[in-house]
Amino acid sequence: MPNQFIRTELIYGSEAIEKLNASRVAVFGIGGVGGYVVEALARTGVGTLDLIDDDTVNYSNLNRQIYALHSTLGRPKVDVAEERCKDINPDITVHKHRVFFLPETQDSFDFSSYAYVVDCIDTVTGKIQLVMKAQEAGVPIISSMGAGNKTDPSLFKIADIYKTEVDPLARVMRRELKKRGVKHLKVVYSTELPTTPVSEILAKLESEPSSTARPNKQNRSKLPPGSNAFVPSSAGLIIASEIIKDLLS
Repeated sequence: MPNQFIRTELIYGSEAIEKLNASRVAVFGIGGVGGYVVEALARTGVGTLDLIDDDTVNYSNLNRQIYALHSTLGRPKVDVAEERCKDINPDITVHKHRVFFLPETQDSFDFSSYAYVVDCIDTVTGKIQLVMKAQEAGVPIISSMGAGNKTDPSLFKIADIYKTEVDPLARVMRRELKKRGVKHLKVVYSTELPTTPVSEILAKLESEPSSTARPNKQNRSKLPPGSNAFVPSSAGLIIASEIIKDLLS
C-alpha cells in the first residue's frame, strides 16, 4: 500500500513519522482555529487525537470553519471531525468528547495520557483551568489567543504569554495566570488591533441575535466577533506547526 506520509517523511525522516504516529494530542475546541489544528495534525500523521467540543455546525460557521458545509449543518462538530480525520488517515484513532471544557467537566480528562494539549476554546475560565490541568500533569500546552475581528494573518506570533502585547484576551490571561503562579505559557497571538464592527451589521445582529449568535453559556458574548476564512485558519496552522516541532524535538 502506498505510504501517504512519504512527502512528510522526506522532511523529518522515518523515525519522526513513527514518533508522531505514537503521539496522542488533545485539541480542546475545534472551531475556526482548532479545526485547522486537527486537519494539519491528521495530515501530518499524529496517530491519536482527542477532540473536545460540544457545538454543532451552524450557518455562521460556513465562512471559516473547515467542518462547516451545507451538508454538515446541525451535526455535532466532533462527529464531522472524526469522519474527516478517518477519511484522511484510516488508521488514526479519534476519541470524541462532546462536551465543553469547564471546571465542572475537567475531571473527565486524563491529562497524563496526552503528549500535547491544544487550547482553542473561547472562555477565559475554561482556558485558565485547561492551562492549570495541563501544567499540573506536566504536559506541554499551547494556547490560542484572540482571532476574532482580525484581518491580517501575517501578524500572528508565537510567544510566551508574558511577552504578548496588544491582544485583549492575552492581557486578561496574563493577569489571571500571574495570580495563579503560572510562570510560562506558549501562545499564538496577533499584534493586530481588532477591527471595529460595521455599525449597520452590528445593529442587525443585535435585533436578531438568535439567528447567528451562540447561546450565552459560560459567560459567552451573545454577539459573536467578526471573522473571515483566512485569519483563524492561519492561527490553527501555526499552532499545528509548533506542536509538530515540539513533539519531534
